[in-house]
Amino acid sequence: MKDTIRDTKEIESMSMSVVSPASLFKFRSKWSLEQLKSYIFLKNYFSFVNFKAKQNKPNIMKTQDFIDREDLYGAHNYHPLPVVLERGEGVFVWDVEGKRYFDFLASYSAVNQGHCHPKIVKAMVDQAGKLALTSRAFYNNVLGEWEEFMTKLFGYDKILPMNSGAEADETALKLIRKWGYKVKGIPENDARIIVCDGNFHGRTITIVSMSSDPDSYGDYGPFTPGFVKIPYNDLKTLEKELSHPYTAGFLVEPIQAEAGVYVPEDNYLRKAAQLCKEYNVLLAADEVQTGLCRTGRMLACDHEGVRPDLLILGKAASGGMYPVSCVLADDEIMLTIRPGEHGSTYGGNPLAAKVSLAAMNVLLDEKLSENATAMGKIFRDKMKAFDSPLIEQVRGKGLLNAIQIRPTNGKHAWDLCLAMKENGILAKPTHEHTIRFTPPLIITEAQMNEAIELIQKSMMEFV
Repeated sequence: MKDTIRDTKEIESMSMSVVSPASLFKFRSKWSLEQLKSYIFLKNYFSFVNFKAKQNKPNIMKTQDFIDREDLYGAHNYHPLPVVLERGEGVFVWDVEGKRYFDFLASYSAVNQGHCHPKIVKAMVDQAGKLALTSRAFYNNVLGEWEEFMTKLFGYDKILPMNSGAEADETALKLIRKWGYKVKGIPENDARIIVCDGNFHGRTITIVSMSSDPDSYGDYGPFTPGFVKIPYNDLKTLEKELSHPYTAGFLVEPIQAEAGVYVPEDNYLRKAAQLCKEYNVLLAADEVQTGLCRTGRMLACDHEGVRPDLLILGKAASGGMYPVSCVLADDEIMLTIRPGEHGSTYGGNPLAAKVSLAAMNVLLDEKLSENATAMGKIFRDKMKAFDSPLIEQVRGKGLLNAIQIRPTNGKHAWDLCLAMKENGILAKPTHEHTIRFTPPLIITEAQMNEAIELIQKSMMEFV
């Protein structure tokens, strides 16, 4: 073991809590396989022992201890900022050591109403004590109330409830294909659905089949066929693909949030909707991140007066309290799916319905669309006026905003997010050079101004 221990400092410098054989590949020229196995065993063993000792005395666990536990037992499919949160209220969250932060991610726009909104919490607690889940094998006394509320609010005949945004997108894809075969008369298995480069609709195999991001689709093939990718914000190419007789649908994000908050040209959605109607193709709007007041209107589509044939919602439909998603459409589309052809054990459960009713009413009662418009303008105006070599571009709509970061001294957007964390702002990069700024929509002007000062302070310290 002497030869094994000799190089452990070099390993420790990798800042890894649990060492895998793959991460030690470069050391195989120095160590034998048995030496590598010995070190990995000891490293993991002592991490486990130390964690167990602290678990018995939870008051001595610190940030790194919680991170170590996740790294030891959890899959490594996320790369979180090194902060461990234990409480949230409104626009703020607190870590395990009591430090307060502005939450400028809002769980990817799921927490539009703010953390732990008392009206949503009450609805959840009250319903959880009565009835939480029935499956759809039986009716429940809450689902119909929610369905009526949502269809009347958005102006559609029917709604199909699911849980996650990805499930809602998958549901929309099924509806498009069903409609294509049953109504438009496309030959079986020939339906085409148009999607855009840079899209993000979820993580399922079918959804990553239409992704242009190698991190999303790499090593997951073979992929689901039937998708045609075109450039975003390109009406000429869109019309060319719409003219194909087997095209059934066009799935699009009104603003590409995950790609870096890319806002299309004015009237892009309106003209796209007109083209879809002209060629008898369904327009499906994925408003999972852009919808529910985030961009300053109830839907991002509302900015151009567009009513999509299928409306896909999620995230803030529950205010971050419970997974709730849905697809809305009229009967001609929705009733192509019959009993037994699609479903979800949890979709439409009474707990989800009550939570979503409360969350939707908070959006309306507290006029969060209007607040998003006002606070978003303050953010963009002040950040555009701020003279910093780091800022390449500020873009967005409402409180869905992003800053394109210019790499400086070998540092990137991730490094700036670490600096902002130290100053009490939590935000996360999307791709290498873009930081998304999406606080809860309840943020006040005083809070926004304070947060902007902290962001600017971080940038000044960063240069």
